[in-house]
Amino acid sequence: MLESLTTIAFAIAVGSLLITFVGVAVSALGVANYWPPGERNWAFYIQWSLSQLFSIALLVIAVLDWNSLGLPRLPTLAVGSILFVVGFVVAIAAGRDLGVEETTGLTGELRTDGWYRYSRNPQYVGYIVASVGFALLANSTLTAVLCAMYVGWWLTLPFAEEPWLREQYGKPYERYAERVPRFVGLRTIRAVVGNRAEPALTE
Repeated sequence: MLESLTTIAFAIAVGSLLITFVGVAVSALGVANYWPPGERNWAFYIQWSLSQLFSIALLVIAVLDWNSLGLPRLPTLAVGSILFVVGFVVAIAAGRDLGVEETTGLTGELRTDGWYRYSRNPQYVGYIVASVGFALLANSTLTAVLCAMYVGWWLTLPFAEEPWLREQYGKPYERYAERVPRFVGLRTIRAVVGNRAEPALTE
């Protein structure tokens, strides 16, 4: 029974993530306008429904396949907890800076302050770190596979979003992109460690 439930949950997680992955990929390639939607249309609701479905299935898999990977338990719990909490806090804080509308892929204002002084995608950086931490916490083979796929999805998202951002915000975004790395760079590290973030860009 548990084995069947694990298989079903894993299939749901993989399927939902692959569908969203395809949508993001075709957007990045310029084949279709799926992500970001810019407004509350069919793509918006499909994207977020599939994202929630994946999250639920991932949690079920982590519980059912807990500790199957066989890594040393104490180090994985300690490191996984730290990475998960730090990554999740960064993602939530960056989401507050960006705003609810923009975070969900809707048209809004160009944000270049707060966490967005350090990275153009600080939420994604946070979620990537949190995904690695969650995989270590669960110490599960299936969870590790899903989290690896999830990290790949976060890494792909900006390539679908950036053409849309350039179209929406024009030169202010171009100037911002020239100064701030897509994820994390040496300038990010210097700014965070030295607390010398460059001032936010204005139009």
